[in-house]
Amino acid sequence: MIMSKADGKKEKRDSIHIRRAVAYVVLTLISILCLFWFYVLFVNATKSHAEIQRGFSIMPGKSLLVNWNHVIHGTQPIVSGMINSIIISSLSAVLCTYFSAMTAYAIHVYDFKLKKFIFAFILAVMMIPSQVTALGFIKFMDKLHLIDTFIPLIVPSIAAPVTFYYMKQYMESTLPLAIIEASRIDGSGEFYTFNHIVLPIMKPAIAVQAIFTFVSSWNNYFVPALVLKKDSVKTLPILIAQLRSADWLKFDMGQVYVTIAFSIFPVIVVYIFLSKYIVQGIALGAVKG
Repeated sequence: MIMSKADGKKEKRDSIHIRRAVAYVVLTLISILCLFWFYVLFVNATKSHAEIQRGFSIMPGKSLLVNWNHVIHGTQPIVSGMINSIIISSLSAVLCTYFSAMTAYAIHVYDFKLKKFIFAFILAVMMIPSQVTALGFIKFMDKLHLIDTFIPLIVPSIAAPVTFYYMKQYMESTLPLAIIEASRIDGSGEFYTFNHIVLPIMKPAIAVQAIFTFVSSWNNYFVPALVLKKDSVKTLPILIAQLRSADWLKFDMGQVYVTIAFSIFPVIVVYIFLSKYIVQGIALGAVKG
């Protein structure tokens, strides 16, 4: 009997080790597949246009500095485009996550008339694509004399139904109303409660949505192309599109790849900086489960 129990425990341990090994192998293969395309991007960034035309080679080239020099001293203001994209994406991420969390907090905590209607209305706005309202939006911005400014790209990010819905769902699972009631009994004001009690609890959700909002704003081409006309205020996606649309005499794939590689570094930095909060949120949810 003792031997059978020992054998059962051993089989269970062996099964766990096998499943863990299979999981590591699968995750390693998926990671390689995901990172391979980044490697292709950076390898092509080190090659000249002629070398890229000959086909992909796994070995890097020797034209990285040449391509970078052509980009910096070319006709497109890549550095100012990077700065513009960082300003717009950073402010959009901050405003979107903060005000979406505040709206979700109001819907989650307070009881008032038309609460269900407002929640349903916000969700209904999610179904309206931005292309439908683009013409009216551009005309309105033109009347306000906000064309060629960052305001039309930053301020509207406050109204983000998708981010609001995610925050609302996260609050329902992690923010008990007893905490809010206890803070009120202790004399805490509503803004103090939200900023010092609710936001720290919401860090994982805020980190996830900040990454999504930053990347979405960073890659946004449609609205900035309609609003920004001057080269000095254009964002990187517009400048990259202009590089790709150059005539065949000026078209250089090496410059395009260098610019794309240059443009993804801020996204990687933002993800690395906020990923620890995502991991903390997953770990916290696992402990609660």
